[in-house]
Amino acid sequence: MRRWLTFFLPLTFALTILGHSQSKKRSSPVKLSGPAFSAMQKVNPENIRAHVRFLSHDLLEGRGTGQRGGDIAAEYIATQFALYGLKPAGENGSYLQKVPMVGITPGDATTFSLVTNSHSTDLKPLDQYVAYDETQKPQSDVDAPIVYVGYGIEAPEYNWNDYKGVDVKGKVLLMLVNEPPSDDVKFFKGKALTYYGRWTYKYEEAARKGAVGVILIHKTEMASYPWEVVRNSNSGEKSFLQLDGSPKLQVASWVQLDVARQIAQDSSLNIDKLIQDARSRDFHPIALPVRLKAHMVSKVRPFTSNNVIAMLPGRDTKIKDEAVLYTAHYDHLGIRPDMPGDNIYNGADDNATGCGVILEIARVFSESAAKPKRSVLFAAVTAEEQGLLGSEYLGKHPPIPANKISLDLNFDDLPPLGAPEEVEVSGAERTDFYPTVEAMAKDFRLAIRPDSRPEAGHYYRSDHFSLARVGIPSFSISEGMKFKGHDLAWGMKQAEEYTEHRYHQPSDEYSPSMDFTADAAMARFGFALGWAAAEQSKLIQWEQGDEFEKARMGATGKN
Repeated sequence: MRRWLTFFLPLTFALTILGHSQSKKRSSPVKLSGPAFSAMQKVNPENIRAHVRFLSHDLLEGRGTGQRGGDIAAEYIATQFALYGLKPAGENGSYLQKVPMVGITPGDATTFSLVTNSHSTDLKPLDQYVAYDETQKPQSDVDAPIVYVGYGIEAPEYNWNDYKGVDVKGKVLLMLVNEPPSDDVKFFKGKALTYYGRWTYKYEEAARKGAVGVILIHKTEMASYPWEVVRNSNSGEKSFLQLDGSPKLQVASWVQLDVARQIAQDSSLNIDKLIQDARSRDFHPIALPVRLKAHMVSKVRPFTSNNVIAMLPGRDTKIKDEAVLYTAHYDHLGIRPDMPGDNIYNGADDNATGCGVILEIARVFSESAAKPKRSVLFAAVTAEEQGLLGSEYLGKHPPIPANKISLDLNFDDLPPLGAPEEVEVSGAERTDFYPTVEAMAKDFRLAIRPDSRPEAGHYYRSDHFSLARVGIPSFSISEGMKFKGHDLAWGMKQAEEYTEHRYHQPSDEYSPSMDFTADAAMARFGFALGWAAAEQSKLIQWEQGDEFEKARMGATGKN
């Protein structure tokens, strides 16, 4: 018997379907139907392997956004959906949803200099800094004073304001990644990172306040990943959604910690003290005697990428216009032409695995002898590596109104490491669906592992976040750290080695030795959760007071 068969559930297992969180009352248990259970049994890890092997093959050239390999991946996934008999849910009767984008490639003529009264220092691209012009212009010039604004956060609900009313219009803002550290869950959620700690928020807030540029200080312990990840994610062409009228930065950049240390020294300050001082509510912005002089030259390439969307219509005529959504991103980082040796970022774990999982879930849904009450949507999205762009567009232009989507279950980077004994569902606890998740995990004999690195802000770094922002209850599903036949330390070591040696590197490649037992287990678990959500009487809601509750209650549902 295959190892993955040990994860089948007893046919008689039941799960509890819940109503709105405010009632906190359980309804009668509802069993997973016989046809649903039979369909779930058909999940095959070798099918997932085949998808991962193809999608991460060198022939797909790293599935770069707006590049040949990425387009091939989208067509491959659309073809699979068609083979399963799923209904096209893209545009014009197709599986494809066009996402208008612009590719920006920094030109060799770009210069990035720190200027004081006594000297000027030219920084080296990729080694010392990375920078893009978000205004999508072929050329911009910035010569502006630098203001240190700590974490660059304005959060009234936490009585925190790094700006203190200082006018930063026309300035370049030097700021820290992450957010003020705390163990108090009522203060920026304690150790767990909130959206305020994400670089995307910092860019957005600075642009809203009229700044022309942002310089983020990279520190591995604060960012939760090394400089190589920043460099590899910001080299070559970077994609953006076409401008929509919101303010953008002329310089959106990161610098190495040593560069920030030099800026501090040139200002007769100490970088360690600046970092420490930023942790206080009493912090005030500091105007530095240093200017950024940048000549931003960009190759601007308008193009269209695609989300791939399919639907399985529900059986209940009263609620078939509502849906449960499955998502995974199919893009990765493409090819770096300037890099010697292996320069293809294959993205086997990240995220051919997630695509393999939702394709297998889609297949078993389509082959089920009975369909769930609600419809089921499957979306393989583009440009996640570029800043969750495909899912952002999907959230703003859903195939059905956002207020009719009960739940999004996302799959991103599921390492094929064997039989899991844990599952991570970080963010599920923020919804009234969590008791069902807990019951299901128990039936699957999976311990729910709290986010192993809450300080990394994983909830805000994958595509479910884009759906959450428009109000849809959303979370990702992945293995925890404990695998059958290994202790916890082994799982932690695998995660650390992956982050250090393969994450966003050409070495994230497919290997025949990969054990897709884990991915199949997550596919079955995700299938069961999605079926349960599609069957329950009411739409899933955020817990009262959650940061996304307002968006859920005020969702317009515009297509």
